[in-house]
Amino acid sequence: MLQFKPIFLGKAPRQVPRATTAQKCIRTNDVENVGRTTRHHTFFEMLGNFSFGDYFKKEAIKWAWELSTKEFGLPADRLWVSVYEDDDEAFEIWHDEVGVPAEHIKRMGEEDNFWTSGATGPCGPCSELYYDFHPERGYKNTDLGDDSRFIEFYNLVFMQYNKMDDGSLEPLKQKNIDTGLGLERLARILQKVPNNYETDLIYPIIEKAAELANISYALADDRTKMNLKIIGDHLRAIVYLISDGVLPSNIGRGYVVRRLIRRAVRIGRLLGVSGGGEDGAFLPAIAEKVIEMSPHIDPDVKARGHGILDELQREELRFVQTLERGEKLLDQMLAEALLNAQKSETLPCLSGKEVFLLYDTFGFPVEITTEVAGEHGVKIDMDGFEVEMENQRRQSQAAHNIVKLAVENGGDLAENVHDTEFLGYDTLSARAVVESLLLNGKSVIQVSEGSEVEVLLNKTPFYAESGGQIGDHGFLYVTQDQSKQTAVVEIKDVQKSLGSVFVHKGTIREGVLEVGREVEAAVDAKLRQRAKVHHTATHLLQSALKKVIGQETSQAGSLVAFDRLRFDFNFHRPLLDGELEEIENLINGWIGDGTLLQTKVMSLNDAKESGAIAMFGEKYGEQVRVVEVPGVSMELCGGTHVSNTSEIRAFKIISEQGIASGIRRIEAVAGEAFIEYINARDSQMKLLCSTLKVKAEEVTARVDNLLEELRTVRNEVSALRAKAAVYKASMIASKAFSVGTSKKIRVLVESMDDFDADALKSAAEYLMDTLQDPAAIVLGSCPDEGKVSLVAAFTPGVVDLGIQAGKFIGPIAKLCGGGGGGRPNFAQAGGRKPEYLTNALEKARTDLILVLTEKAN
Repeated sequence: MLQFKPIFLGKAPRQVPRATTAQKCIRTNDVENVGRTTRHHTFFEMLGNFSFGDYFKKEAIKWAWELSTKEFGLPADRLWVSVYEDDDEAFEIWHDEVGVPAEHIKRMGEEDNFWTSGATGPCGPCSELYYDFHPERGYKNTDLGDDSRFIEFYNLVFMQYNKMDDGSLEPLKQKNIDTGLGLERLARILQKVPNNYETDLIYPIIEKAAELANISYALADDRTKMNLKIIGDHLRAIVYLISDGVLPSNIGRGYVVRRLIRRAVRIGRLLGVSGGGEDGAFLPAIAEKVIEMSPHIDPDVKARGHGILDELQREELRFVQTLERGEKLLDQMLAEALLNAQKSETLPCLSGKEVFLLYDTFGFPVEITTEVAGEHGVKIDMDGFEVEMENQRRQSQAAHNIVKLAVENGGDLAENVHDTEFLGYDTLSARAVVESLLLNGKSVIQVSEGSEVEVLLNKTPFYAESGGQIGDHGFLYVTQDQSKQTAVVEIKDVQKSLGSVFVHKGTIREGVLEVGREVEAAVDAKLRQRAKVHHTATHLLQSALKKVIGQETSQAGSLVAFDRLRFDFNFHRPLLDGELEEIENLINGWIGDGTLLQTKVMSLNDAKESGAIAMFGEKYGEQVRVVEVPGVSMELCGGTHVSNTSEIRAFKIISEQGIASGIRRIEAVAGEAFIEYINARDSQMKLLCSTLKVKAEEVTARVDNLLEELRTVRNEVSALRAKAAVYKASMIASKAFSVGTSKKIRVLVESMDDFDADALKSAAEYLMDTLQDPAAIVLGSCPDEGKVSLVAAFTPGVVDLGIQAGKFIGPIAKLCGGGGGGRPNFAQAGGRKPEYLTNALEKARTDLILVLTEKAN
């Protein structure tokens, strides 16, 4: 209902008096309950009906009862109702007018039956309908929260208050209705199955997973059934999210998809699910069943099926590699646990933190960790693991709770401020009246010279930032007697507030501006043209991308600025040079065609049926603006555009890069920005030619020759450094000393002045050969200002004693403000504090003497 909050609050006009909805929903804040209960899901469909000051409590209650008993045919004696504890009106409607027995109506407290949309905002008491699976249990001591008997399937919210910051309730100007009916829950009731998962919405997916695991769901134990339910639920969520353009990543919505995929992979591996292909991926095989079931729910899913399966396969294989790294870490943890237990003569055990690290970072189910550890005779600290899990839950919940679902209040605006009439499609200047002025967010009557101000006009030619296009720049002029200029306001940004109120942000350059004054609003025509060029070029870019890399790609964000355009899109790999060239050629070809753009205003349904592209995440009204480049692109867009593609003049991609997993970004220039870009590059090329003393066409060959010469010189220098380091090593080899009694071990810890890391390595290798086994060598140097290099080299005889170079050198490097590691026999490290190198080497010498003396004796 979030999109309806401004209407509920009276801050946006209603477009219709009532509405019904069917919404795809994602919920992951209680993901651990999925599969464990009969009703929790990450993906579900919510059916609803809404009233915006039209009907209210009586109608909502009567219609909910009629829908439940007559349309769905639910037995009236199986239905129970809850009402808010103080809501006598709802109780009387249910009992006196609908005829629900009093013993089937429960009064409940604020936690259960008072609904709020966030910390503040529209709210009100609610009434819920429950289905009774076990009426034979009678009326006494009934608890509607008993999942074994009841399921809540329909919630009626009587939205009549606005919750303020101090917690007080302010009556709304109009009383509203917001209801929600869970499709999966209703399906369970109508299909008479024991849980939501065994309905025809999810069970076929579960059956497919069971088939791939060679398991019978009907004969499986409770834990196996739970895991199969999780896979069925998660695959449904994943497929619909990817279909809607949400690709796996480490940020925002993308992280939700990645988390669900990883959870499904972990559980599938636990069950032994196999995809049967060479790569072993199984998620695509299960996803095929979800896609097969999708046409009656969302026909776009099947159309995007190929891209969904490809994305799932890539993400699963990428995660399997992470799991394999986790397996290596687990082996290392088990070895250390056994070694520590042997030393301390205790039972070997993995700590809760270690088990949680495997679970959280590498995706290891606790069951797998427990099983593998048990095979090695190692227990796990489950209590410690639960502590770590609870800490994560608290942090996650805290992060969830700070999200304030509040509608922007637009500062201290007057109640009578109306939507701004936008004239900017047809003109760049217009007479307008100042309706309100804001100074530091507070409403004022006048503003004087030098002040930063926000100006609200009754109409404007200025475009307000939206759809990726930045706001116009320009000026507001106040004149007296049509001639004498009395005030000038420079506008540097325009934003939208409260729906369609345009806020002009600028500075008073001259005079005084007052509310009620008439101004001449003038947009900077040159900057507007730059924005128009880049916005139309963005539409052409999206069409070219779809032609070159596939129709599955979709926009994930954009910026239309005066100096460039930026376009983010869903794709799994970098674009090839040939693909970028093809995209540029396509766009420049369309520019050269000189095609007239067509702009139409039509209903949203008509626009979609005509093939216009709507942007994921954007909100559209009943009437939409469609911008078409005939034969090339058609998009829903409120931005400003050129009238003919020839106005764009030329298009050039200046960069293509990845910004998140599965999200690529193209930056480009067109029109005047293209000319500036080319001129700047030409100046740079002329300077380069002058410096290298060659023609432009000879620059590449000359640079290649210089690079080859540089590589040769560097190799020669590196070889000389290595020789010098070996010579230095031969000089200090005599400083090695022996430790141990039963077994003599040669130890050498020395500074190598300013030799670099490669030279240190050469010196260490020479010393290992010279000192022979067993020997332990640690060398350090300061190759550059603010830089430390360290190397540890241990011969097999030292490693066999349980001392590893990779683990030894890390703490030493920390003393120098760095870190590092490596293999048991050889490791390198670095730091940023050369002043501590002497102390670090002294510690390395002391530690080696202590540990080797103990081991060698």
